[in-house]
Amino acid sequence: MDSKVKIIELKPDTEEHIRKLYNFDNPGSLEDAVNILNEWVQQQPHFNKKDFNSRYLETAIISNKGSIERAKLQLDKMCTLRTLLPHFFGKYSVKTDFGNLYESVHSVMLPKLTEDHYRVNLIKFYDGEWSTSLSTNFYRYNIILAEYFRLHDYVNGGVLVADFLDANLMTIWENKNPGQLRQALSVLIHGYIVRVKGIYILADSKIIDGIVMLFKQVISSKMASRLKVLKRREDLYEFVPKALLPKDYGGEERSLKTLQDEWIDVLSSEEHLTYLNAMNAATTNESCRPKDQFSEQYAGMPGTFRYLSVD
Repeated sequence: MDSKVKIIELKPDTEEHIRKLYNFDNPGSLEDAVNILNEWVQQQPHFNKKDFNSRYLETAIISNKGSIERAKLQLDKMCTLRTLLPHFFGKYSVKTDFGNLYESVHSVMLPKLTEDHYRVNLIKFYDGEWSTSLSTNFYRYNIILAEYFRLHDYVNGGVLVADFLDANLMTIWENKNPGQLRQALSVLIHGYIVRVKGIYILADSKIIDGIVMLFKQVISSKMASRLKVLKRREDLYEFVPKALLPKDYGGEERSLKTLQDEWIDVLSSEEHLTYLNAMNAATTNESCRPKDQFSEQYAGMPGTFRYLSVD
C-alpha cells in the first residue's frame, strides 16, 4: 500500500476532546494515570507480559471512560482470554493465512470519524461459501483488526454496520456456531472494550430474524436496544453520515474493496506481525494468580457465559 494513504484518520481535536471528556485535560494527568496502571501491571504475579506499550495502556484507560480500576480489570480479562481461548490468537498474516475469506466477507474500519468521534466498522457479507473454519478465520481477522485499533486509534467508541443484502444467509445460518460466536464476542467486547453506539444490520430476507435473535442472545439488553435492521442501504444514511461511507454505498470514501485491500496490507505488514507476536505473550499463568481473584466475570470460559455488556 502507498505509505501516503492514511488507513485511519483522527479529527484535529479528537485526542483533546476525548481526554477532556474523561477529565484528563490538565497537563500530566493522563501520564500519571498511565504510570499508575503500569505500576499495577508490574505487581501482577500471574501476568506473563508486563512491558505493555504506554500508548496501549493509555487507550485502555480511555476506552474504560478514564477509570484506572476498570482498565486494570480489562487488561486482566484480555490476558485471561488469550490463555483460555488460544485458537483465536496467533501470528497470522491476514494476507496469506485465511484462504478465500475475502471472497465471502469484507471487514474494514472506515478512515474518517463521525462528528462525535466514533469509528465505523463496516462488514459486508457476499454470496460466497461459508463454513465453521471460515467463521473461525473471520473472528481471527477481526481480533487482529481490533488489536491494531487498540494501539493506533483514539475514539469515543464504535458503530457497527453489517451488510447482508448480497449474502447467502441460508449458508451462514446452516453453519452457525453459537458457542464460537459467544467466545469471539467475549474477546472483542470484554477484551478490547469496544463501546458500541449503534449496530445496524442491512438485510431484506426473513432469515435475518433468526440471526438477529441468535446475536441478541449473546449480548446485553442495553446493546440489543441499539440494534436496528434496515432493508436498504439508503436507510443507513439516517444513522451514519453518507460522506463517510465507501463510494459503492453512495459515499465519498474509497471503495470497500480498496479499503479491504489496504487493511490487508497494513495488518499483514512485518511491523504489525511483530507487534502481534509480542502481544500473544500477554497471557496468564493461572497457578500464580491469587486464588480469590478468578471468577465468572472473566467471560465464564469455558462453559457458562455471562451476557456481554458495554456502557
